[in-house]
Amino acid sequence: MSGGLPDIGSVDTTQIDGLKIRVARSGRADGIPVLLTSPWPESIYAFRGVLPEFGKLNPLIAIDLPGFGRSDGRPDLMSPESMGTFILKAAEHFGIKRMHAIGPDVGTLALLFAAAREPAVFESLVVGSGATSPELAAGGLKDLIASPSGAFADVDGGNIGAGFVSQSAKYKTPPAVLEDYRLSSAGRRLEDATNFVRAYIRDLPRLKQLLPGIDTPVLIIAGKSDPIVPPANGQLLADRLPHSRHILLEGGHLIWEDAPEEYAANVAAWLAGGYRSI
Repeated sequence: MSGGLPDIGSVDTTQIDGLKIRVARSGRADGIPVLLTSPWPESIYAFRGVLPEFGKLNPLIAIDLPGFGRSDGRPDLMSPESMGTFILKAAEHFGIKRMHAIGPDVGTLALLFAAAREPAVFESLVVGSGATSPELAAGGLKDLIASPSGAFADVDGGNIGAGFVSQSAKYKTPPAVLEDYRLSSAGRRLEDATNFVRAYIRDLPRLKQLLPGIDTPVLIIAGKSDPIVPPANGQLLADRLPHSRHILLEGGHLIWEDAPEEYAANVAAWLAGGYRSI
């Protein structure tokens, strides 16, 4: 434990593309590495319930993407396509030639753009809970996508981010983790992060065109009762990706929090070789 936070491995920061990025390392010393990108508005501590299972067979590197979690941000990276380019730079930074990548929520879109650009880097992908077409978003996410730039510039987003998790997660989030989530959206960070989903209107039609050409095996895993990214978003991926498996679990948007045992078991089986059957 560090400051009351759960053990997710060795947590530190590193410089990637001129930005201070928070990273947690755990798992085995050998095997194909797994890069995990944290969901919004959470952080790498969203993976606290699933990392031990993933680390039995693989080295794990979990990062807060730029502008999310506790990592520094930069305006030019706050879009799915640009973030995909950053992920490739992160792989190079860590000396990774070939990896599995797990990116729920905002990481879904970034990873798919990255795989379309540099397929040789990816052994497989695990995605889900990320909007794949603007018209398929619902609830508060739909409002964020449509919000004008600067809508939250004068708002301290910390309580909004932490409040979303408190209201959405099936189980109570430990206070220290909830505080980490609050800091992840504090001050202008919510406004700056919202620019990522505002870019969906521009980036997602292009991603839809790229999907049929992505040969990487992809596991799409999400919640059946997600109120902001309904299952139709994952189905769009399943319909267009040539090598994919679509799994819906009982739970909402934060499915890695709502059903951690089932989420971990499905992803672990995928990493253990299940992806090869796709």
